[in-house]
Amino acid sequence: MAKAEKLSIQPLHDRVVVKPASREEVSASGIIIPDSASREKPERGVVVAVGLGRYEDGDLLPMTVKIGDTVLFSKYGFDEVKIDGTEYYILSESSILAII
Repeated sequence: MAKAEKLSIQPLHDRVVVKPASREEVSASGIIIPDSASREKPERGVVVAVGLGRYEDGDLLPMTVKIGDTVLFSKYGFDEVKIDGTEYYILSESSILAII
């Protein structure tokens, strides 16, 4: 699990802040996967901050993901931000496809 980072941003409601995985990754078998080979795959990253959840019919629905989770998410469902020189994505929890 990744070490928690202290960010100067707190996502609201059901939003999640994700630190994206590097563009060039190494597979489990040690093969380097270049960016060109993975363009159409979902994005991957580590959750670094989460909101409290969303309200539905007056009840607070808690978040499913937590800080440190590695997640797959829709490649078109996020906003890019830079915080202290590091790139992060802010997305709704509903844009997260899976926890790895």
